[in-house]
Amino acid sequence: MKSEAESVASQGTLPPGPTLYLVATPIGNLEDITLRALRVMKEVDLVACEDTRQTQKLLNHYGITTRTISYHEHNEMTRAAELIVDLEQGTRMALVTDAGMPGSSDPGFRLISLAIRHHVPVVPIPGASAFLAGLVARVFSLPNAASAAMRWRTSSPRLAPRFSMKHRTVSPKRWRTLSTFWERNVTSSSLAKSPSCMRSFYADMPATSSIR
Repeated sequence: MKSEAESVASQGTLPPGPTLYLVATPIGNLEDITLRALRVMKEVDLVACEDTRQTQKLLNHYGITTRTISYHEHNEMTRAAELIVDLEQGTRMALVTDAGMPGSSDPGFRLISLAIRHHVPVVPIPGASAFLAGLVARVFSLPNAASAAMRWRTSSPRLAPRFSMKHRTVSPKRWRTLSTFWERNVTSSSLAKSPSCMRSFYADMPATSSIR
């Protein structure tokens, strides 16, 4: 059963009253965004961004003038509480990251949790998926694939590399366990950190594993 906010958001003008919209943004091409996402960002009162400079490029490209505010991993402890106050006062807010869906491997978990706790409607606005795009391009079997969106935490594979998965640390040993349990595993890393990430994977993965 859809909430009123979710139903209206999928049909036309956004309803008044506090709502947190989780808006998926392009993962590399500015055209990889839905008409619904553009409309939501245009009609909300505030856009909370992982990086205001990056999001502003997207907004400028589509002529959207909505006010923005930063919300990232370095300020989310305090900013999440501030944004909840705005929501409780009736603000319609869109949460976006630099690329993809907020809350998957990017900042957002804390604000989403607080919104739910304070009974603020949370409406996801889906869009491009790096996970599915990478998976289907390799002709992997979807039922036998597991997604672990991870952020590489160190630039040196010799410094006991660790990963972050849904705000928990996962060691290479744990990752090896995942790789034996699931037929396919998908990870994500920034372009700059991919070389060290790949070197460590090759060093720590079982001999029967392969990386594509």
